Amino acid sequence: MYFRAILLLPLVMLLMSPGCSRAPDSGIAYRDLASIRESGKLVVLTRNAPTTWYIGRDDAPTGPEHDMVEAFAAHLGVEAEYRVKAGVPEILQALEAGEGDLAAAGLTRLDSRREQFAYGPAYQDVTQQVVCRRDNVQPETVEELVGLELEVIADSSYSRRLQQLRQDHPRLEWQETAERTTEELLRAVWERELDCTVADSTIVDINRRYFPELITPMNLARAQSLGWMLARGNDSLQRAVHDWFEDFSASGRLASLQERYYGFFEVFDYVDIRTYIRRIDARFPEYRGLFRQAAEEYGLPYTVLAAQGYQESHWNARARSPTGVRGIMMLTLSTARAMGVENRLDPEQSIFGGARYLARMMERFSDEVTGEDRLWLALAAYNLGRAHMHDAQVLARRLDLSPHHWRDLKQVLPLLAKKEYYKDLKYGYARGTEPVRYVQRIREYRHVLENHLE
Repeated sequence: MYFRAILLLPLVMLLMSPGCSRAPDSGIAYRDLASIRESGKLVVLTRNAPTTWYIGRDDAPTGPEHDMVEAFAAHLGVEAEYRVKAGVPEILQALEAGEGDLAAAGLTRLDSRREQFAYGPAYQDVTQQVVCRRDNVQPETVEELVGLELEVIADSSYSRRLQQLRQDHPRLEWQETAERTTEELLRAVWERELDCTVADSTIVDINRRYFPELITPMNLARAQSLGWMLARGNDSLQRAVHDWFEDFSASGRLASLQERYYGFFEVFDYVDIRTYIRRIDARFPEYRGLFRQAAEEYGLPYTVLAAQGYQESHWNARARSPTGVRGIMMLTLSTARAMGVENRLDPEQSIFGGARYLARMMERFSDEVTGEDRLWLALAAYNLGRAHMHDAQVLARRLDLSPHHWRDLKQVLPLLAKKEYYKDLKYGYARGTEPVRYVQRIREYRHVLENHLE
């Protein structure tokens, strides 16, 4: 009894706080905006996943939902307090019990939930996808799902969609779980414990980099939007979310956030990722220490430098191309000489020379280029040359785009190959699609490498 009382204490304290109300139709307890501001804390329900909230390599919380919540909390002038739940069913139960002010956990905006809950604005569209293993079943219609071992998250948008489909396909069967997360179900499919599961496209995009044998033979529904959830009737908090989001989106901060977490995902390349994972085990250990030392010396993220080395040479110390670049970091002869590299085929010299050159590229952008944008622009300059990057920045200004953000410059760079644009630029034609692809692949390799090492 004492233990149970301890568990209920946070809930009781929340319900007894000043400004706490109950929705007249659903009975859900909530705190209004004035009460939240008075307490100095915004209590947020979430889950631990790469598309929501997780602990990063610097041992600090991060993730798309985390970053948006932090921005909203700062807007309110309060501190965000996170209560991490096991999955969607637990989050909905906790929100219904009044344990949090809002839920930010990649939740689909479903009409069936509106009787109890209200939603914030839609911030991202996702598609429900059937996920299987490529060397197992590959259903392409709902009828082909019949008879398969299919499991999804309980009380989720996936289970709701399957219930709708069963009206026309009465033999459709599946299992629901409140014990496992979507990510765990994807691993279960990869390990052949299940035939298939269902997941949002954003979750699939990330996890296929970890489990490259996963495939998505069919979509289960049209695109749906994600949004924060809060108690129905909490009008003051809902208005605050809407007002904040309007500015957050219009200012470009939402686009920057999505670029940070999802901007490097392209069409999935099974063969490339599978080979890469094997080489992390087979080749990377030999050079890991050198990448780490060089990154520390020049103030670079070590996994980015390592990923760049793989993009350049697949960690082949004796790599060479017909154009004359050589070594792990594929340095030109002139660049090697400028960086003090005497032997481009020597791994240590090449890695330190490449790190020194990348650091130099970072220094050549103005202070208006900040954060990871500075790193992505420097990588593009490493690949294309600083002169053409200067042209890209000039062109960005002409097109009313930002010359300081990668999300805009990756749209501009391919235009350097079109005469109508490059004829008026100082340095002329450039294969601008290449640095875009170069940066995206490095970001993807970094993502896979960090997950594999963890």
